[in-house]
This record gives sequence, structure tokens and C-alpha cells, in this order.
Amino acid sequence: MKRKYLPHWLILLLLVFLYMPILVLIIYSFNEGRTGAKWTGFTLRWYMELFRDRNILRAMGYTILIAFIASTFSTIAGTITAWGIRHMKRRSSGLLLSINDLPLLNPDLVTAISLMSLYIFLKMTFGFMTLLLAHIMFSIPYVIITVLPVLRRLSRHQMEAALDLGARPVEALFKIILPQLKQSIISGWLIAFTMSIDDFVISFFTTGSGVSNISIAVFSMARRGINPKINALSSLMFATVIVLLLIINKNRKSRKEDLAIEENILLH
Repeated sequence: MKRKYLPHWLILLLLVFLYMPILVLIIYSFNEGRTGAKWTGFTLRWYMELFRDRNILRAMGYTILIAFIASTFSTIAGTITAWGIRHMKRRSSGLLLSINDLPLLNPDLVTAISLMSLYIFLKMTFGFMTLLLAHIMFSIPYVIITVLPVLRRLSRHQMEAALDLGARPVEALFKIILPQLKQSIISGWLIAFTMSIDDFVISFFTTGSGVSNISIAVFSMARRGINPKINALSSLMFATVIVLLLIINKNRKSRKEDLAIEENILLH
């Protein structure tokens, strides 16, 4: 008999508590009125105005460009670092993983002010490059914690076996190791991309005039008062994150199925 740890109504109540604010925001992004106090009719006006706003479009362009470059660089750096940690001794790898976890546990505000102080110390001009470097920095730990568990499940001797059979190191890496890490690398890239799009605090402290991402643009709009375009923009960002999470979960499920098939092959 299957034991029920939580009643269904309690789970449903928790889900309502979590998602009710977002649901209200999405509903009122289609409200004809300018305030959320009263529903005055369905409209797509705020979405159309959103896509006519040059500041928003510019911020969206910076957001996607920075997220793409930062997630790509952090995926390469994070995968190489995970490979290095995998082949270190237990004590050294444990120390490095603890250091890697610090940016994840550290409050964003501390990281943001630290980066800002570093840029000032190095006399760097705040703008696109400082924002991009900050996003690469805080994305790398997420890639490491995504790739490393899969890397640890691989045999240390696969590379040596491939080399003994005549493969060159580059061939062994691209034909034996990377195909097995493909799903985790893609998941790491998607998580880094999502974190970059979502970030506000670090972006706010590390960018310069004329360069802003979506989160900074939303903050600027909110300071000038309630604007229904914020609801439309937030709804689109939420939909984007949902799509990315679905892709990440699909990759994880596919990877689990691959591992189950590999285990069955080994057992038989």
C-alpha cells in the first residue's frame, strides 16, 4: 500500500500560494485598464506597445546577447573546470567545490559590490564588457555543479582505453567523453542562460550608462509608476523561463533514460 506523505489538498494549496501572484500578473497583462484595481476588458494593447518601445527592445537585445555569450563562455570554462576537479585528489576537489559553492550561497548584493569595487580598482569603464564579465563569473559555478555529477559517473579509464586503442587525445575527447556529457552540458548552458536573463542586482552594479538589460529596464519603469507594459514584459519573461525549464527537464529525463539503458547493457 502506497503511503501518502502529504494530502493532495495541501499540495494544491501550496501551488496556489506560489503561483497565484504570477497568474494575476498574467491575467492583468491583458487588462484594458491601466491599473490592476478593476478588469475593464481584454486587450493586447500593452504587448503591442511593449514591442514599439525602443528602450525595451534595446534592453531585450542586450539581455539576449549577454545571456548567449555569457552562457557559452561559462559552459566552456565550467566544463573544463569540472574535468579538472574530477581528476584531482579527494581533498583538493572537496576544497575547490567548497570555493565553487561560495558564489551560489553568497548574497547577490555582496557579489555585486565586490565586482564593482574590482572594476573600479582596475580602472575599467563600466558598460557592456563589465556586465558581460560579471555574468560569466556568476554563471560558471552553475555549469560546474551540473556537469560534474555526470562526469563522476563516467569511468576514469575510458580515456585511457580509447588512447590504448589508437585514438588521439582530441578524438577520444570528442568521440568518447563529450557525447556522454552532452545532455549535462546543454542543461548547464540553459541554466546559465536563464540565470543571466533573470539577474538584476549584479547587473545593476556592474553596468554603465547606455547599457541595460531587461531587469534594469523593468526597475526603471517601475520607479516611474505602475505601467501595464511591465505586466506584459514580466509575463513574456515568465513564459521564456518556463520554456527553458521544460527543455532542461526534458534533457534530464533523456539523460536518465540513457543511463538506465547503459546500466542494463552492462548488467547483461
